[in-house]
Amino acid sequence: MIKSAMFLLCMAAFAQPLKLPTPYATPSASNGAKIVPRPKGADLKLPKGFVAEEYATGFDRPRFMAAGPHGEVLLSDTVPNGSVYVLTNGGKEKKKLLEGLDRPYGLAFWKDYLYVAETTSVKRYKYDAKAMTAGASEEVVAMKEFGKGHITRTILFNAKGDKMYLSIGSSANVVLGDPPMRAAINQFNPDGTGHEVYASGIRNPVGLRFYPGSQTIWTSAQERDGLGDDLVPDYFTHVREGGFYGWPYSYLGKNEDPRITDKRPDLVDKAIVPDVILEPHCAVLDFVFYTGKQFPAEYRGGAFLANHGSSNRAKRLGYSITFVPFKNGKPSGPARDFLTGWMAGPDDREVWGRPVGLLQLADGSLLVSDDGGKSVWHVSYDAKN
Repeated sequence: MIKSAMFLLCMAAFAQPLKLPTPYATPSASNGAKIVPRPKGADLKLPKGFVAEEYATGFDRPRFMAAGPHGEVLLSDTVPNGSVYVLTNGGKEKKKLLEGLDRPYGLAFWKDYLYVAETTSVKRYKYDAKAMTAGASEEVVAMKEFGKGHITRTILFNAKGDKMYLSIGSSANVVLGDPPMRAAINQFNPDGTGHEVYASGIRNPVGLRFYPGSQTIWTSAQERDGLGDDLVPDYFTHVREGGFYGWPYSYLGKNEDPRITDKRPDLVDKAIVPDVILEPHCAVLDFVFYTGKQFPAEYRGGAFLANHGSSNRAKRLGYSITFVPFKNGKPSGPARDFLTGWMAGPDDREVWGRPVGLLQLADGSLLVSDDGGKSVWHVSYDAKN
């Protein structure tokens, strides 16, 4: 459950000014989780009527997912010699589509191409939807110098199909001098030409999707570490073209990072406060706007967020899927717990799963990738349950 102080912090996203603790109000903690096999009798917890079942297993580090043209599920396995899998028959069958990739993460379809975002490259492959095979690779964005730091890269195409968006995280927690493409959302033509920085100052933008029925880009962002238990909260926000979101000079608007000595008051002054403030260090990695009809009406139009889990808090949090309600295309309340149970408790270091990616299936159910348990979960709803 969300602690009352955290609830107030989340609510602060909907009214100015934000009430944040001072930097170093608590020491900076190193409290990463120890991944263990699923304990006997351990179950995931969901609201009444929902059930979570294992969908597919046997991966190294399953992360991002995308739906193929015929309902197949594509999954990136994000390790140095990584792969992309195709899952069919309700996850019962899987085959390796691509292998030997550099920590592949983001996946997207454009015309008859599959785009794959590796840490150091974006490549596209002719995709045979009937045979579920991929042709030779063609590099469209080279990022050879981006091999260190945040490794997740997410790809998104607009409705017209004439622009590709690529999120790239920073090279370190707090650093000056990163190339403009880093800590930013970038815009390209589908062939990789015509690069422009779409939005900047986002330490690690991972999830990247349009709000349904619009061309408004939303992102989930991992904020910086090292300033104490409750700084800095992650966030979830719509993205303004040309917008600057603070990193590394400030956070959540005009709150300056005390570690930055090269002050940029001009940038701090225009730093945007994001829409939804999340729990500090929850490590949000992906989100999906729910457009299905299987789940109850209260979930329609809202967003499910995957929280990989903290490592920079004395009491760990996250390791969960949360839900943010929306009304008229805008957030109408703070994030609340939806799927929990991978973490025994904040004082118990052992966890048996870490959620990463989310995908809505055609029937309105959800898939959740879990790189701690090396599996994919299927979440469905039946009012009779």
